[in-house]
Amino acid sequence: MEKPLEDVRVIDLTNMLMGPYCTQILGDLGADVIKVEAPGGDPVRYIGANRNLGMGAIFLNCNRSKRSLVLDLKTTEGHDALLRLLKDADILVYNRRPQVMERLGLSYETVKAINPGIIYAGLYGFGQEGEYAKKPAFDDLIQGAAAIPALGQIADKGAPRYAPSAIVDRAVALWAVGQINAALYYKARKGKGQKLDIPMFEMMTSFVLADHMEGETFLPPTGAAGYQRILSPDRRPYQTKDGYLCAMVYTDRHWRDFYKALGREEELERDPRFRNITTRTENISDILAELAELLKTKTSSEWLEIFDQADVPAMPMHTPESLLNDPHLEQVNFFETVEHPTEGKIRDMVVPAYWSETQPERTRPVPNLNEHANEILTEAGFASEEIKKLIK
Repeated sequence: MEKPLEDVRVIDLTNMLMGPYCTQILGDLGADVIKVEAPGGDPVRYIGANRNLGMGAIFLNCNRSKRSLVLDLKTTEGHDALLRLLKDADILVYNRRPQVMERLGLSYETVKAINPGIIYAGLYGFGQEGEYAKKPAFDDLIQGAAAIPALGQIADKGAPRYAPSAIVDRAVALWAVGQINAALYYKARKGKGQKLDIPMFEMMTSFVLADHMEGETFLPPTGAAGYQRILSPDRRPYQTKDGYLCAMVYTDRHWRDFYKALGREEELERDPRFRNITTRTENISDILAELAELLKTKTSSEWLEIFDQADVPAMPMHTPESLLNDPHLEQVNFFETVEHPTEGKIRDMVVPAYWSETQPERTRPVPNLNEHANEILTEAGFASEEIKKLIK
């Protein structure tokens, strides 16, 4: 089946998680993604479970649909080879600091001079007009700077901690995919490439404060920052007689139908806290604490049946292991067993979007280091002797 980004070529100068996740999505959408790696390879190749060194589990989960080429960009030969590849590229994605790209002789001005139509997309820590411009950035650092651990501390009253997922890397990558595709659309209409700066700190600040600006939205402020429902210490999975479940009794209808299922409609009508969403939000901590105590009186399956009958959103609380056996994911064929050429059978996740005409999907298995050197360089017009010299 045809893919939406077929005939789009991406030069991928990214490593770790954020950039590779972004370019994997572009590859699943049909782009020809050439992952340019340093001689040692992407460091994530060597993280986590593996069958063969250099093909770790996290790497396998963010580098499919790509081809791998090793170039030492600190050498004249490697640098010149990359410039030759960039002449025919549509997109360059990098996640080094702009100062590093400048030192490598790969600034936007340099690349634009050889390919005026290039979309030059940088995913890195901070906007270049501020005092943090030259700082390095990692997921944990941006989580802290964007107040995520502090919000957790407010809610839990314990020590601050980072979210147990690379939430910044993944969120910024998804944001970048949208920005890059919009730039491609603009280029299709106007014939012009451009530079995209996609800073992690600013993006995650907008992500977090969209919920938590609250009273600070107004000038002068009408109250403190922080959305109280999200910060309630009882906004957590509910303990039941035999485990935990997640429920969202939120709208007026949810509460009315839930209390009706319990046979307690009159009690709801008498309680002024439940008058509307505003009064519930004002009393949210007490309401959630009472709900938490109530859910301890039945098993998870009993409560899930009650919530389903009342059409109140509820889900089991999975562990990473139980998630692999979720019946819905099984029915939509979310997990697939893939035979990798060197790693054998691996579990892969499909693209979680359903298109009627141009369904995105993996286009290539995750590449071994420098696997496609001959193929890529031959396509770019390199002579066999040049290729041998570069590989050596």
